[in-house]
Amino acid sequence: MQKLGLSQSLQQKLSPQQIQFIKLLQVPTAELENRIEEELEINPALEEGEEQEAPAESANEEDTREEASTSEEEIDIKDYLRDDDYSGYKMQGDGDDDEDREMPIPGATSLHEQLMSQLDFLGLDERLYAIGKQLIGSIESDGYIRRDLEAIVNDLAFSQGIETNYEEVESVLKKIQTFDPPGIAARTLQECLLLQLDRMDNGHDIDVAVAKKIIAECFDEFTKKHYAKIQKKLDTEDEEFVRDAIDLIVKLNPKPGGGSTNTMVKNQYVIPDFILTNNNGKLELALNSRNAPELRISRSYTEMFKAYDKSDKRDKKLKEAVTFVKQKLDAAKWFIDAIKQRQHTLLRTMKAIVDFQYDYFLEGDETKLKPMILKDIASMINMDISTVSRVASSKAVQTDFGIFPLKYFFSEGISTDSGEEVSSREVKQIIKDIIDAEDKNKPLSDDKLEKILNDKGYNIARRTVAKYREQLNIPVARLRKEI
Repeated sequence: MQKLGLSQSLQQKLSPQQIQFIKLLQVPTAELENRIEEELEINPALEEGEEQEAPAESANEEDTREEASTSEEEIDIKDYLRDDDYSGYKMQGDGDDDEDREMPIPGATSLHEQLMSQLDFLGLDERLYAIGKQLIGSIESDGYIRRDLEAIVNDLAFSQGIETNYEEVESVLKKIQTFDPPGIAARTLQECLLLQLDRMDNGHDIDVAVAKKIIAECFDEFTKKHYAKIQKKLDTEDEEFVRDAIDLIVKLNPKPGGGSTNTMVKNQYVIPDFILTNNNGKLELALNSRNAPELRISRSYTEMFKAYDKSDKRDKKLKEAVTFVKQKLDAAKWFIDAIKQRQHTLLRTMKAIVDFQYDYFLEGDETKLKPMILKDIASMINMDISTVSRVASSKAVQTDFGIFPLKYFFSEGISTDSGEEVSSREVKQIIKDIIDAEDKNKPLSDDKLEKILNDKGYNIARRTVAKYREQLNIPVARLRKEI
């Protein structure tokens, strides 16, 4: 038996502009340029360049503009922009459930392009920038500069008319040597390894300190594997003390540039969305300039409405043409607004993260990372958690101590006996240290790890210990046992 009844439902539908913004927000910097180029190709009402000031209008022109506005209202946007028909302005990946992909997505850029991008963020004057560009152009495919700096001084004088000296060129080289990948622009293997160890040195890791001493003072003995001589030079009888440092050294990258003989080959590098620098104790945040393209609405397209106002409104073909023009103008305006809103949201979110983790960003000391979840940042900037999630899951920041995905700074908290909250990353490091130091003949079970952590004042359950151990890719106790 059929029944008739009334029911009410509340549905929330996103406007095309909201969809535009959401999709743009989650696109990493590496993909943004391609997305903008795509939009420029399909929308002739969108152009590159700064917004031009409109010429002064006469009273008659103002009247015409008002009449044109009235005429435009007769063209119902619903007639040509339906919810199911705006495919021309979809973002890459529309229709795919790709919001949960692991990010950031590395951009396929050459080593030279990646280094030039980082050079742009140094804020050098024109002279020093030219020196930096010359140095980067001298970097070989494996990441080394083998050309003598005196020869580069001569190149700059003869080819560009820049008078400089060895010391000035070397000072710019030192800046380039702080770029990613670590070890880049070294002149020798010894310098390359030291650059990588310097990047790892937080002042607390004894293995890094010993490794630096070995490379700096015992490099010849290291290359010949004369470990006994190294022990003697370091004045120590502890073989394990030296072995641990050497194990660290052999894991370093002797070819930071990738080693390709073809300099045109594309390598995968993460392009940072933000640059964070420590300027004498003051943190300064900048958005990658690639996120701020110069876009404008075509003047010729806006002029078409004036022509329409002076024409016969009953001309069906002309009205269809104006309808098309209005669609393109609306889409161009929406795209520009979405790009601006994206910049604003990215900076607000990253600034909140920097403020929350300020002590960490000053020095890069992991122990100073506070427990931080998406809700913390969302509350600080009065935005939805999903918005923060889209930013955090797809962006990266370049710091003085490396490039990090934003997801790296988020972690849950563990309470201590004193009532403080510590980052789960700190607890993971303690678990790793305990397991590294355990007797491999009698490895510690998760229950024993729980007891040790509780004794240290960390209120943590066994299942949480097991979860952290698995996240560290450490097997269970019985698989760690050695004979």
